[in-house]
This record gives sequence, C-alpha cells and structure tokens, in this order.
Amino acid sequence: MTFRNGPLTEFLRCACHPPFFPPAAAGAGYSEGMTPDLPRPRWILVDADACPVKDEVYRVADRYAVPVRVVANAPLRVPASGLVELVVRPGFGSADDWIADQAGPGDIVVTADIPLAARALAKGARVLDPRGRPMTGNNIAEALALRAMLEGRRQAGEATGGPAAMTPKDRSRFLAGLDELVNAVRRGK
Repeated sequence: MTFRNGPLTEFLRCACHPPFFPPAAAGAGYSEGMTPDLPRPRWILVDADACPVKDEVYRVADRYAVPVRVVANAPLRVPASGLVELVVRPGFGSADDWIADQAGPGDIVVTADIPLAARALAKGARVLDPRGRPMTGNNIAEALALRAMLEGRRQAGEATGGPAAMTPKDRSRFLAGLDELVNAVRRGK
C-alpha cells in the first residue's frame, strides 16, 4: 500500500505536522537557485528497513527537490513533505522486489542489500550504500561474490560478525556521495 496524503498518512505522521499538499504553481517546490528546467533524478528509492541514513536522504532530497520513496516492510514515520512518499510492502523480500521493479534510469537507490543493488543496476539505476560507497557494474560482481562467500561461512557455523557501527565519517561520506550522484544525474553523466 502507498501512503501519500491519504487517510492513513496522518496515522503515520506525528500530530505536530499538518498534511502537506504540493503547490500547483510552475517551479514550486524547487530549492532556491534551482529552476524546473534543470534535470533531476526521477526518484531516490530508499530500502528503509534498517537504513541508518534516512535523515541524510531527506536533507539532500529537500536541497535538490528530488522526490523520495521510502520503501519498508512495515509502516514507519516519514517527514511531512510533498517530496517524501512511504511505500509499505509487507512480507519477506517484497520491499526489495518493489524497489527492483520500480528502479530505472534516472533513479538513485539507497541500499545495503547487495542482491537488490545488482537488480537495480541491471535496470539502469544508480546505487549508493549507506556508507557512501557507490555500487557500479565494475564492483557489484565482487560484492556478490564476497556476500556468497560469507554466507557459506555462516552456514558452516563460522561467526563472521556484522557490519561495523556507523560513524560520523560514514554519514559525511554518504551525504557527499548522494550529493555527487544527484549532481551527476542533473548533468546527464
């Protein structure tokens, strides 16, 4: 189900934020210094389950007036903004499937899920992990192989550990990486 300024939206947002209805005027919703004729990413698609950088995504999206689809397995709070849309797809893997189906050229996908990153890249989207590392056609095969190797070790009973905790440097690198991807799409590169 998709929530966008509908009856369930208020349930998902805190009471202190009134519903936002995007202005209809031409050029409305663009940050200062931007004009509607500049290209911009179609969407920033966020694999929101356990995503540690949602607030950073909202900041960059607001700066460049890029719409965001926050995709999760369960309802969660999103900013009261005409740029942010919550998409809930319950069930194991269904949020990932939805992102992979929707992603395409001009989109930016934020995910730590390597198989989802590979699927999005195959559809022409750009992919950034929460630590600010871009996933590309050049490095996705290596990431998939490493993931498969670690999965094999886990199934063999070896403790492989999880990812390291996010640091302020990781968040800064993510902000810079997302900003760079948005500008690359705007430049058509």
